Amino acid sequence: MIDGLQEILYTLRRNKLRTALTAFGVFWGIFMLILLLGAGRGMQNGVMDSFADNALDTIIIWSGTTSVAYQGQGLGRRIGYTEDDIIALRQQVEGLRFITGANSMGQGTVTFGNKTGFFDLYGIDDTYFKIRDQIPFPSGRTINYLDDAETRKVAVIGTSVRDRLFGSGVNPEGKMIQVNNINLTVIGVFHDRNNNGRDSERVFVPYSTFTKTFGRGNQVHVIWARPKAGVDGFALEEQVVDLLKKRHNVAPEDKRAIQTFNFAEPAKMVKGLFVAINGFIWFVGLGTLTAGIVGISNIMIITVKERTREIGIRKALGATPFSIVSTLLLESILVTGIAGYAGLVMGVGLVELMAYGLQVSGAQMEFFKRPEVNFSAAVTALVLLIMVGALAGLMPAIRAARIPPVEAMRAE
Repeated sequence: MIDGLQEILYTLRRNKLRTALTAFGVFWGIFMLILLLGAGRGMQNGVMDSFADNALDTIIIWSGTTSVAYQGQGLGRRIGYTEDDIIALRQQVEGLRFITGANSMGQGTVTFGNKTGFFDLYGIDDTYFKIRDQIPFPSGRTINYLDDAETRKVAVIGTSVRDRLFGSGVNPEGKMIQVNNINLTVIGVFHDRNNNGRDSERVFVPYSTFTKTFGRGNQVHVIWARPKAGVDGFALEEQVVDLLKKRHNVAPEDKRAIQTFNFAEPAKMVKGLFVAINGFIWFVGLGTLTAGIVGISNIMIITVKERTREIGIRKALGATPFSIVSTLLLESILVTGIAGYAGLVMGVGLVELMAYGLQVSGAQMEFFKRPEVNFSAAVTALVLLIMVGALAGLMPAIRAARIPPVEAMRAE
C-alpha cells in the first residue's frame, strides 16, 4: 500500500501542471455546486421568512358581502360572525386542532403616564396564541384560560406599543395602562412581524374582558384555525366555509361572502418552486463537475498510454491485473477526493462567511437570509464526486490491465 502511494505521488509530481489543472477542474466544480446550494438555501429562507410568524397550516376566515341572491335575500348583505359560529365549527368540523375568534373595535386610545398612542385593540381567548405559536414574547406571558374565565383586566401589548409608551427595551410587565380610560395591567409583550412589523402595534385583552368592558357583544371579527397533524388543510378549509355558508344562508357558489386565506397554499407553491430551483442548481453543478470528471478520465487515458511499457514490464514480472487496476484507480480517486474535499471546504467556508457577514452587518435583504449548506447535501456531493472519479479512472485502468506484456513492451 505504501509503495503504491509512493508510486502515485511520484507520477503526480512528474506531471505537476497536468495534475494541478485536472484537480482545479474538480475543485471548481464542487466549489460552485456548494455556492449554488448555499445561495439557493438563502433564497428559500428569505422567501419562507416572508410568512413571518404564522404557522404554514394556519387558516384565516373573515366575512364579506354576498354577491349572489339566495333564499329570498338580496345582494350586498354583510355577513357577521359570532361566538356561536366558533362553537358550531368546533363541534361539527372534524380535524380541527385549534379554532378561535378575534374581536376588534379598531383603534383605541392607549395611555401610560403622560404618553398616549392610538393602537388596534383586540379581544382574544387563550387559543389565539396557540394557533400563532411562532410569535415570540420578549417578556411576560400570553393570555391564558383563567384570564378569560375570570374576566381579568389584563393586556398583552406589541413591541411598537411598548416602545411608544415605555421606551425601547423597557419591561412593562406589571405596569398599568389605560385603554379608552379603562385600567389594564400589562402581562406580556409580543413581537409580530406581519405587515412589516405593523401588527406589533396592537393590544390584546381577554375576550370576556373585551366583550363586557367595551360592549362589543359576542361578535367575532376574524376566525383563526389550524388542522390537526396529518389532516388535509384544504379539505378542512372547505368544510369550514360550507358550514358557515349554511349558517348564514349564503349561496354555495358565492365566493365573496365567506373569505379565507390558507397559508398552506402559498407555502406549497413556494416549496414547489424551490424544488425546481434546487433541481436546476444540481443540474448546473453536476454539469460543472462532469467537466472535471471528463478531465480526470482524459488524464488517466494519457497516463495509461505513457506508462504502457512500464505496465508491460510489471506484468512480465508477475504483477496481477488487480494490482495494476487498483494502482491506477487509486490515483484517480486520490486526485478527485483531495480536490473535491478542498472545493467542499472552501465552498462551505465561503457560505458560512457570507452568513456571518450578513448577521454582523445587520443587513436586511427581503428575499435572501441565512445562506447555509445542508450537511447531507454536501456529503452526498463529495461521495458522488469520488464515485464518479473512480468510474472515470476505471475504464482506462481495465484497458491497461488487458494489454498483453509483449505488446506493452513494444510500445513507444
